[in-house]
Amino acid sequence: MTLMAASELAGRLEDADVRVFDVRHDLQDFAAGRRQFEASHIAGARFLDNETEMAGPRTGANGRHPLPDRGALAALMAAHGVGPQTLVVAYDASGGQYAARLWWLLRWIGHDRVAVLDGGWQAWTAAGLPVDSGPSPAVRPGAHGAPGAPLVQAVDADAVLANLRSKSFTVVDARAAARYRGEVEPIDPEAGRIPDALNRPYTDNLEPDGRFKSPAQLREEFVAVLGDRAPETIVHQCGSGITAAANLFAMEVAGLGGSRLYPGSWSEWISDPSRPRAKG
Repeated sequence: MTLMAASELAGRLEDADVRVFDVRHDLQDFAAGRRQFEASHIAGARFLDNETEMAGPRTGANGRHPLPDRGALAALMAAHGVGPQTLVVAYDASGGQYAARLWWLLRWIGHDRVAVLDGGWQAWTAAGLPVDSGPSPAVRPGAHGAPGAPLVQAVDADAVLANLRSKSFTVVDARAAARYRGEVEPIDPEAGRIPDALNRPYTDNLEPDGRFKSPAQLREEFVAVLGDRAPETIVHQCGSGITAAANLFAMEVAGLGGSRLYPGSWSEWISDPSRPRAKG
């Protein structure tokens, strides 16, 4: 499962086997998402924090949003009442990037019943659908879950470094073109890109209203970037693994399944000065 329309979710809000997660976030103001949630959110939704719950501890060498512990994430989902049959629907207000991150994370711990709300918070409110306010519901104390076999795959920095010689896969950078070229860098301490990476800004996956383009259009546009490369040979990268997940998700929507994620991305790559950089 990938995309869900606001109208479809509205018809399932009372289903016991549906959990809606609000993952709105602002990389310049980490508290903004929770403030927005408490002011107004989809009725019955629960809040997840991108910095503390959807990412692991930072060491200075593992990027801005390292992967959380698989067991800890599975336990957190269980505490929110997510079981094997639960349909999880994630939404944000940023073109689906944080929602796609949760979609990938849940599949990484073996949960396949997960979708992204197409158009996110903006589509929901534009349709005048039910909202609540106030803090996120309490989680169940002592709830435990065990991760299953991963349904998606990640690669690490060593694999990306080795690939500069072996050319066994192709890295696709989801950042804006100016960041990819190394002309600007608004977040990380160094501008540039991983050598040999291609560029597909994640924003190119969206219509002007913030909904995803049709599967056929996404497929045509990704093929224009990737040529005849098989999806299994694609590794997605960005600044810290978030918009990279959005590109991976868009490829799944397009029917181009099987690509992988480099979670550490540029912010991890540049933590080691010996790793090569490119610009231009």
